[in-house]
Amino acid sequence: MSELSRSVRTPGAVLMGLGSIVGTGLFVSIALGAQIAGNAVVIAIFIAAIVAALNGLSSAQLAAAYPVSGGTYEYANRVLGSRFGFTAGWMFLTAKSASAATAALGSAGYLLYTFGIDAGPVLFVGLSLGILLLLTALVSGGISRSNTANKMIVGFTLFGLAVLVVAGFFVNGLPTEPISAAFEGLEIDSLLFASALMFVAYTGYGRIATLGEEVAEPRKTIPKAIVTAMIVIVLLYGIVTLTALQALGAEAFGQTLDGEAAPLMVVAQLLELPLIGLIVSLAAVTAMAGVLLNLVLGLSRVMLSMARRGDLPQKVAEINPVSKSPVMAVWLTGIIITLLVLSGDIRFTWSFSAFTVLIYYSITNLSAFLLPAERRLYPRIIPVLGFTGCLGLAFWIQPEIILLGIVFIALGLVWHEVVLRTGNRRVIG
Repeated sequence: MSELSRSVRTPGAVLMGLGSIVGTGLFVSIALGAQIAGNAVVIAIFIAAIVAALNGLSSAQLAAAYPVSGGTYEYANRVLGSRFGFTAGWMFLTAKSASAATAALGSAGYLLYTFGIDAGPVLFVGLSLGILLLLTALVSGGISRSNTANKMIVGFTLFGLAVLVVAGFFVNGLPTEPISAAFEGLEIDSLLFASALMFVAYTGYGRIATLGEEVAEPRKTIPKAIVTAMIVIVLLYGIVTLTALQALGAEAFGQTLDGEAAPLMVVAQLLELPLIGLIVSLAAVTAMAGVLLNLVLGLSRVMLSMARRGDLPQKVAEINPVSKSPVMAVWLTGIIITLLVLSGDIRFTWSFSAFTVLIYYSITNLSAFLLPAERRLYPRIIPVLGFTGCLGLAFWIQPEIILLGIVFIALGLVWHEVVLRTGNRRVIG
């Protein structure tokens, strides 16, 4: 079996995690959260962060125990059996394809807003597909090229966010008002729904785990990278959200999604400082491009793992001998994301991603709970709390999204049973 090259070390792994998180979550989903929960989105961010941190620790110890490509698909296959493993892989493909579609649409939205183009749905979707095509081609060239591009993307994105936060403090002072208003008119159902949507914004740390086969010294590198990325991102989400709410107010900030899906660009323009709008807009485009790049990476590695076991056609498992990239898996990933981009609806793609990724991480925590004692890094209470948090948030999503997610799980399991009955599935590990 062909293997991938272990060339990603701790700094690169941290940046891969940040590149997967600092994007759609900051530039789109906090406005979605504000639209649903108002000022309580500040609380939702920290609820989601707690659940995500628990899942991050479960993912870290699983990735350290089984440092292979595929993430929870592989872990669940080895710990829980093939049906749980397949469901995890199927949910990951579904959830992250929807997240990738959101990133492509969001990136196009910021570009159009920057240049003042009043685009119709055809141009909006067409530009999104062009961005997706470019990044899919980049990822097909291999992990080293992707890693280099990711470092540049994350660097500029963090610079743009720093400019926004400093400018917000300069113009409006410390953002204390959104904190004091967070509990006013608080509705639990809206808060938990917003928390579920915000949870998706944190789950990019899982990309570090899905790239386990390409990480050097995985037992040391992966847990350190996941924990570091989570600490940085929680602080960043909190500061940027408070800055946006202080500048615009929760209601107006949520309404920015009714335009071209460029919420932080609206905040930047309101500050009326030279060049800040352009800097934030370009940071948004690079951020969501980074998310898209990392999602194509992660999705293609899960497809690679599923093909190796026989859950997908064997052709998908082929690795290019020159680029050391699973080229077929990368382009198949691009095709699936394309189908979701054609919906043109950011709210749908993000909500669908929220439910399916919460199911995926429920299986992650269950796998971590059942790890043999000698492979465990952390106490069992961590996956117990993570599992409870994931399932608890999953069922606060809209009922129609839950139903669609359950239908997708059922269809996937039917396909898996067919594969099992044909005897084409392979046992690995």
